[in-house]
Amino acid sequence: MTEGSWDVAILIPARDEEELLPRCLRSVLIAAGQLPDCVRSNIIVVSDSSTDRTSHIATALLGRRGAVVNVQAGNVGNARRLAADYALGSRQGRLKRVWLANTDADCIIPSSWLCDQLRLADDGVEAIAGTVRVDGFEEHGPEVAERFRSSYAIGSDGTHPHVHGANLGVRADAYLRAGGWSDLVTAEDHDLWGRLRRQSSRMASTASIQVTTSGRRVGRAPHGFAGALAAHNKAEISV
Repeated sequence: MTEGSWDVAILIPARDEEELLPRCLRSVLIAAGQLPDCVRSNIIVVSDSSTDRTSHIATALLGRRGAVVNVQAGNVGNARRLAADYALGSRQGRLKRVWLANTDADCIIPSSWLCDQLRLADDGVEAIAGTVRVDGFEEHGPEVAERFRSSYAIGSDGTHPHVHGANLGVRADAYLRAGGWSDLVTAEDHDLWGRLRRQSSRMASTASIQVTTSGRRVGRAPHGFAGALAAHNKAEISV
């Protein structure tokens, strides 16, 4: 981070996440605390149609370190877009020095997560796709852990084909140039990644940036990561 200050927004959509949101926000606050003094950060939680204490918990934990936006977005793509809109609405500076770091409310991020992204951003990378690990497989059959790990491809050089909204960073100008998040109930991450690629953005897919996500069998987005993980309960490994 040698080319001047960054302005970082950590964007988190959440719906009825009172159980897992506290661990997420605590990890985000730790990561934000690792940033140099010259980097400004703001954490934005978009509580989408929540009926539990999600909003209250987020407000209590964030204090002045972030904002909680209550919406009736109806889907994760729309919730992510509203989070980005909120972040960019308060930033009047150079968009090439604004970084949007996206994760999910059921995730834990490592303390170096933001610093690692900004190091790549300082090298000119405009979008980053990281990987995920699963915190546990208790809701699944005994075969699922190995099936997931063996099918989750990572190259010998650390590159990979995966795209997760739970671990995706993008520079603000590239995000806007690509059209931002689409109003999709699922696969909104692949959709944005594909448009970034078509815009010839400089992109990096690296396993060195990893978050921990929940191993729950039923997630918030239909056909999302939880559904893909649950499919391993029935899938046969082809030989």
